[in-house]
Amino acid sequence: MNIVKYIVLVLAVVSLVSCKKFLDVEPVDSVTDDQTIVDKTSAETATRGLYRALAGDGYYGLTFQAIGYLSGDNVQWTGSQSIVQQFITHNVRADNAYIASAWGAIYATINRANHIIAKVPEVTDPLFTQNLKNQLTGEAYFVRALAYFDLARTWGGVQLALTPTNSASDKNGIERSSPAETYAQVLSDLTTAEQLLPETTNRYRATRKTVWALRARFHLYQSEWALAETYASRLLGDAANYQLVKPYSAFFANNVVATPESIFELSYSATYTSGHRNQWQPPANNGTRQWAPNDTFIALVNDASIGGNRNAMVAKTSQGLWYGNLYYRSPATDPAYILRIAEQYLIRAEARAQQKKLTEALSDLNAVRSRAGLTASTAATQEEILLAIENERRIEFALEPHRWFDLVRTKRADDVLGVTDTNKWVLPFPASEVLIDKSLEQNFGY
Repeated sequence: MNIVKYIVLVLAVVSLVSCKKFLDVEPVDSVTDDQTIVDKTSAETATRGLYRALAGDGYYGLTFQAIGYLSGDNVQWTGSQSIVQQFITHNVRADNAYIASAWGAIYATINRANHIIAKVPEVTDPLFTQNLKNQLTGEAYFVRALAYFDLARTWGGVQLALTPTNSASDKNGIERSSPAETYAQVLSDLTTAEQLLPETTNRYRATRKTVWALRARFHLYQSEWALAETYASRLLGDAANYQLVKPYSAFFANNVVATPESIFELSYSATYTSGHRNQWQPPANNGTRQWAPNDTFIALVNDASIGGNRNAMVAKTSQGLWYGNLYYRSPATDPAYILRIAEQYLIRAEARAQQKKLTEALSDLNAVRSRAGLTASTAATQEEILLAIENERRIEFALEPHRWFDLVRTKRADDVLGVTDTNKWVLPFPASEVLIDKSLEQNFGY
């Protein structure tokens, strides 16, 4: 776990005026810890660094998301590195560099959040209002909740580092928590964030509404159907700010950002680019096409009765090479989409189906299908509706990191992917971490 000691500035150029004012600041290369978060300006600096860590290449900027979709059944690896193929074959080794990168990046993000949580409330600065202190602290709690949620669904129970650290060895000796304990920390952080954050709409920074969206996902993962429905309904009831944009490509095509589809996205700039574009685009578009939609998914998304207008997320070169086209901008300023309103519809659909509210579940499912240009689902029974939702999620979020985690949380990874060894439903802890810290017990089976 490479816990960072420095705060790095500037996330990206964004379109909303309030976000531009917050994010568009000249970076300072490094600041020692005893100089960070001593006034309003440094607190805002630390918060910019927190979002930049979340958007970094090891986390949502590339590696963590890649683990999510390479482990599913929509994407193929076209390169030669065996460490990437390990995710597709579900035979990941503890010395895999991708898991080490993602693990380190997520914990580095957590540490930035820990610094804000510990220090911002104690700052004495007449220009630093209590409302702003609450907001920045709430944002840190939200990001920490997201980070531990991602750790839990990827590795199971992990070490809970809840105070600032200044070196990698500072966390040594912390025993791993159980999955239940890790998820309990996520809920605790979300609850605190919900209390501190304003109920405003901001697609680049956490607000109370952003917390509600993640809580809907959290409760879905916990099979807490009524709560998942409740929190998703809060977003879906705010049609003035959140709605499915039509057609499907309208939330990402033509260089758009921050559409009503987006609840929370991460932005990039010409000087701080996203790592995704290069991996998805083909050489003809100055990319490497290291991963690409596989033949099965291409057939599905191009089937008008299944993909509808969602085939806009793929394209084909003049040489006949299919490639993913969610990330296409040059320079690579494509947003990373963390929370979308389409997910809230399908969360509520699943939660309602699990509660046998079948008519209401179909209504939510068909809202997503209608946006894709599809007719209403013919599913009728609870089992049929749940399978229809699973299949819809596969196409809707094909190039986002949902499919693998969906099949694991529903215990369908065996039936759909043939991953019969449930130990493989979580990844191994990085071998380097286990060697350094003897208190970190490796996941069973690795």
